[in-house]
This record gives sequence, structure tokens and C-alpha cells, in this order.
Amino acid sequence: MTGCPFNHEPEAPDGGSGPSAVGLAGAAAGSAGSAAGPASEPAKRGFSRRGLLSLAGIGGAGAVAGLAAGYLGHDAVAASAAPATAPSSVVPFYGERQAGIVTPAQDRLHMAAFDVTVEDRAAVIKLLKDWTAAAEAMTAGRTTGATGAVDGPYDAPPEDTGEALDLGAGNLTLTFGFGPSFFEKDGKARFGLEGRRPDALIDLPHFPGDALQPERTGGDLVVQACADDPQVAVHAIRNLARIGFGNVRVRWSQLGFGRTSSTSRAQATPRNLFGFKDGTANLKSEDTSLLDDHVWATAGTRPGEAWMSGGSYLVSRRIRMLIEIWDRTSLREQEGLIGRTKGAGAPLSGGEEFSVPDFGIKGRDGEPLIALDSHVRLAHADQNNGVKMLRRGYNYTDGSDGVGHLDAGLFFIAFVKDPRTHYVPMQMAMAKSDRLALEYLKHTGSGLFAVPPGFKPGGFIGDGLFT
Repeated sequence: MTGCPFNHEPEAPDGGSGPSAVGLAGAAAGSAGSAAGPASEPAKRGFSRRGLLSLAGIGGAGAVAGLAAGYLGHDAVAASAAPATAPSSVVPFYGERQAGIVTPAQDRLHMAAFDVTVEDRAAVIKLLKDWTAAAEAMTAGRTTGATGAVDGPYDAPPEDTGEALDLGAGNLTLTFGFGPSFFEKDGKARFGLEGRRPDALIDLPHFPGDALQPERTGGDLVVQACADDPQVAVHAIRNLARIGFGNVRVRWSQLGFGRTSSTSRAQATPRNLFGFKDGTANLKSEDTSLLDDHVWATAGTRPGEAWMSGGSYLVSRRIRMLIEIWDRTSLREQEGLIGRTKGAGAPLSGGEEFSVPDFGIKGRDGEPLIALDSHVRLAHADQNNGVKMLRRGYNYTDGSDGVGHLDAGLFFIAFVKDPRTHYVPMQMAMAKSDRLALEYLKHTGSGLFAVPPGFKPGGFIGDGLFT
């Protein structure tokens, strides 16, 4: 679905800083994460330094910004150090599309949104070029800067923070996007980008039940870092924040563990923190024609939008699950709310996980076996003008809320062709009628970002926007 933890549209399997995620991303993900990621599982289990990092939690916005305070500012160029990684763990950085969309979903996430603190076009372009050089290096398993973490002057801050030394690339992908506020501020265009904001990059409306926190919402820029190792993902965001110090500040950041969707047919359907299989009918990288119809953006209707052709729109929603209430709910009630069995993930009308639900079958009481307000029924494509999306969300846990309730849930991420047609109508309907959403979920963060297409060596992030 859009903004709820279960997108079980039935079809065949081929068809200023704010709080951050302080999660059990390492320790919890070790047990909760799916083994169907893009790379083999590490040989060792238990508490590694990466696991301890996740177990202790990191204050993404505050910690990253604080660590950046010692940075003196300089160009971020690809390091000369040889990559300490096997080629099979490297996802190509350059290409027609940005990596991290149809790439087989890794099991760890660190996403951060940034606000640009300068109004100088040249400074922003330089930042994006510096980020491009650093991202190319890190996704190849190298350190950032000319001298990296240990080979620079002894009395100067290193050009890389060093926590990913010896870890390799870990299938790291870095996906970049631009928020509505990047283009306009106080009603005025920024960075000489008059007329360049795509019409599809709307300000999302308020949905019924939203409890959005400003410090978890919006942002001028977004970076999605996904990897097999949480420390690799954290290292990437940390160093981009360090490089950007003085030009950007972290608005919010989020750690995620245990992917809640599959983006390849080779991956099994994972489970969310409610214990149900999640994203049974998610679009897959192999569904190229469906991706063209539902994920990849067009050139739009105005010349100023053409730079987004081949890109996509990233929707993020931080969805807190009311875990304690859910855990006291009967299995019958849980399955009725979802419209599927908890074990196999089969529709309540019968069959297996990928069986097509029959919404017409009624029980002995004359009521539909799949309730009218169930998640599966309301999220089905037939109820939403055939709309589909590519989901790439993650479980999260941020400790407790001060009164002993677990702050945990789904960090929903979806890539869509046009949020006006592929997200807003569905989310509005779900927010009004889905009993799961009404009784067990709370949306606390939100974002919409234009993700430009990929680029070639010599180019930089969003170069078409500034041409």
C-alpha cells in the first residue's frame, strides 16, 4: 500500500536537526532481516562493532552534524586507496538510472534529508559534484578524499571518518533526490531554477490521521543509503554530511533494518514488525514494462521538466506501529484486518501467498471473507485505477517513547511515476477507510523528492537540472 505496512495487491510473483532513528538495526536485523539480500550473509554472527553501533543507536541528525563541526571544508575527490572489497559486492554507481531503486533491496538503510543553508548556485553545484566524487568512491569500497582516513597530514582532520575501513562496499547504493523546498523558498525560486520544479513534485496534502512532526518531515535534499552492512550505510551518510558542512545541515535521518519488500524475483517476501508478510505483489526489477508504466517519470509537459525524464519520485513515510495494542489483538482480528493469513500470507478467500484474492466470496454469516475495510481489499489495484508502485521500505525501532511504549514500525519508501496519480489517491482512501491504518498506525514523518535519472562518468548528481 502507500503509507501502510502491507502492499498486498495480489498478482503473480512475476507480474535544524531533529530526532533520528536510534535502532537495533544491527542486532535486531541480524535476526529479523531476510537472508535474500543481494549478497551472501556474513560468515560471523553475534555482536560485531557494527552491531554494537546499531544497538547503542546513533543520533543521526545531531551526531552527524556534530561530527561535521570539525570539518574544515575542502573538495571531496575519489580516494587513491585501493578498494578493500570483492567486485561482486560493488553496485555500479553510474548508469541510465540511479542505483538503489530497482537494485535488489539490501537489508540495511540509513536515509537522511538535508536543508541547504546557502543560496549561492555555484556553491550548490560544487556540493553536488563533491558528493558525486565521494559517492563514487564509497560505493566502490574506497574512502573519500585524496588521502582517505589514515594517509593524510598527521595534524589535520582525516578526509574520511574511517569506520568503514576493511568492510568493503557491501553492495552500497546511494540514491539522491530534490524536495519541493529545494526549488522555492518564501515564494521565490532558488539557485536560478525558475520553472524547473516538476509539476509532479507537489506539496503532499494532509491525510486523515497524520501526526507529522516537522523535524521528521520534508527537506531540500535526500540521500538514501542502502547496504548489506549498517556501518557501511552509516559511514556513507556521515561523510556526505561532513563534506557538506557549511552548505547543508541534516534535517532528519532514519536507520532501517529488515527490508519490508522485495525488488527482485530472487528475493523472498519479508515480514514487517506486525509479523505479516509484506509487499507480496511489489513491482520487481524484471517487470520492465510495468516499471515504465508506474515507476519511471516522463519529460512532463513543460521544457523545464525535461530533466526528470527517466527518473522517479520517492515518497517516504515514517509509520509508527502501535505495537502494544497489536500484540494484545487476537490472531482472528489481525488476519481480518489484513485480509491474509499470518503464516503463509494467503488471502482469506483461500489459496497460497500469490493466489488472486476473491473479494466476492462470503462466509456463513453472509459477510465477505475479505472484509470491506481490510487492507488487502483497499490496497488492491482494482480499487485504485490499476495503480502500482515499487516499494523499498524498512522496519525501524527508535527505542521507547518515554512512557514505556516501543517506538517502532515501518519506514515506508516507494518510487512512483507521478505521486498525483500513483500515491495521493490511494493514500487518501487508505487513511479514510483502512481499519488497520485507523486503529494501529500513526504517520509521524513524510517526504516527497524528485529523483533524477542516472548520469555518466564526468557528470554529477542532478546535472540535467542545472543545464
